[in-house]
Amino acid sequence: MAAGYRSVLLDRAGAVEAGGVDAGVAAHYGAPTREARKLAEGQAVADLSHFDVVEIRGEDRQSWLDTLSSQRISHLNPGGSTQALLLSVQGRIEHEMKVLATEERLLLIVEPGAGAALEQFLNSMRFMLRVEVNDLSSSYGVLAATRKIGTAGSLVWENPWPGITEGGWAYSREDHPGKERPWFLHIVELENLAEAVGDEELAGMMAVEALRIAAWEPRFGAEIDDKTIPHELDWLRTSVHLNKGCYKGQETIARVHNIGHPPRRLVFLDLDGSMHTLPAAGAEVKLGERTVGRITSPTLHYEAGPIALAVVKRNVDPEAELAVIDGETSYPATQEVIVATDAGQVAGRFTGFLRTPPQG
Repeated sequence: MAAGYRSVLLDRAGAVEAGGVDAGVAAHYGAPTREARKLAEGQAVADLSHFDVVEIRGEDRQSWLDTLSSQRISHLNPGGSTQALLLSVQGRIEHEMKVLATEERLLLIVEPGAGAALEQFLNSMRFMLRVEVNDLSSSYGVLAATRKIGTAGSLVWENPWPGITEGGWAYSREDHPGKERPWFLHIVELENLAEAVGDEELAGMMAVEALRIAAWEPRFGAEIDDKTIPHELDWLRTSVHLNKGCYKGQETIARVHNIGHPPRRLVFLDLDGSMHTLPAAGAEVKLGERTVGRITSPTLHYEAGPIALAVVKRNVDPEAELAVIDGETSYPATQEVIVATDAGQVAGRFTGFLRTPPQG
């Protein structure tokens, strides 16, 4: 979305605008914890109209994106959705895309402000293929809910998280808390945004983030830095097909998965609730005097209290109590393992991880 975007839903009673990458939509509408509960229960809709939307048209669109991305795209039927990454040669994440197929095009939902760079990259890779790429972010946006919204039309992306898509692999446990949060993104025309919401109760980005963090789901705009590889975030579950054809970064994906270990791992932190504040994203995570990671997404959850996602070094003891340091304040924190400490190195061993069930 272009700088200066302001959602019409910010005119609703109680709306307080979010900051940073989520500027232009509401952080909350007066009661963020209540909004999160309502959103989780399917009784509210969230305004993500600042997210960007890119389209790919042309006969070669699916096979072309299949060759570029980490995910299998060519098999998608109209109405089908998946998640895909564009990687560097070193396997580092450069773009994350939520892909929805229609009869005539692919629609890609990406982080706020990421649409123009994605359009530029994809156009640079067109060569002689029958594809056309357009950034639609000035005219289309997104509404989110834990159910499908009937008035929003048929352009609905269904989140595969935390399932294991075909060709995927899980680095975390089977009883995943993300199973409690279905998630649907509805692509709507911005001029019809208020009409698409109708009389639905609204939830702000604080509610959206609280549910995401509790579901252990990484976000491109939060958990990613310039060295992140998918293994570190458990994104082999939903965004990587380990058995598809060649794509940029595939060698790193295969090497780390089969004979190596990711250098870092995503972790869920329960923070000390007596502090009455939250650490900021970027705050250091320490084990004793040693810095072992950083907070990526902190939130106050309506049931769990203060929680966060963090990225830490792989070999940090999962039983160790950590401290999050933000300025002069220290927040005691206990871990729940998301990415296993022995993730990777699966060649020749098939226990301890989840695999895609046999087909047929």
